Amino acid sequence: MTAKIKLEVAKRIRLVGLDVDGVLTDGGIYLGSVGGASQEFKRYDIQDGIGIAFLKLAGIRVAIVTGRVSDSVRLRARELDIEDVAQDPNAEKLPGFMALLRKHNIQPAEAAFVADDFPDLPILRVVGLPVAVGNAVPEIRAVSTLTLKATGGRGAIREFAELLLKSRGQWKSVTDRYVAERSSMNRT
Repeated sequence: MTAKIKLEVAKRIRLVGLDVDGVLTDGGIYLGSVGGASQEFKRYDIQDGIGIAFLKLAGIRVAIVTGRVSDSVRLRARELDIEDVAQDPNAEKLPGFMALLRKHNIQPAEAAFVADDFPDLPILRVVGLPVAVGNAVPEIRAVSTLTLKATGGRGAIREFAELLLKSRGQWKSVTDRYVAERSSMNRT
């Protein structure tokens, strides 16, 4: 990785907001019917999940902000122990994002947001660290301070977590702690 986040920017980030379709996923949506009930499925990347765990171990809040309402998102958030989820059926993401910031007394300049497409622009224009995934549209790249190499659903969040934590000088301590927590054997 050659990209770097300025130390003063990296140190002030207290919350990382994530879009879903095209960021946490590859943007594909699988629709079908099971037993007569409509079902929606999305593909999530395991390494992105570990990147989210690293951010949380570093004391950074993680929020999901999406312009769709989906049980898949609710399930993934629960699996990753993410409490802050804003799902808006009209793709009006900014009000939900700002409500999350107010809830935690976090200023927009203390937040990063990882994005890929037009519904994310209002948030990117207010956060301290706007980030584009590798598959982001040109307009998102143009307003982003950082453009990742990885694409959505293919390790972009993991790449961002590593860049942010290395810039903050926390990468080694967080990864060591993560591994240590999964290495101890509980013998009874």
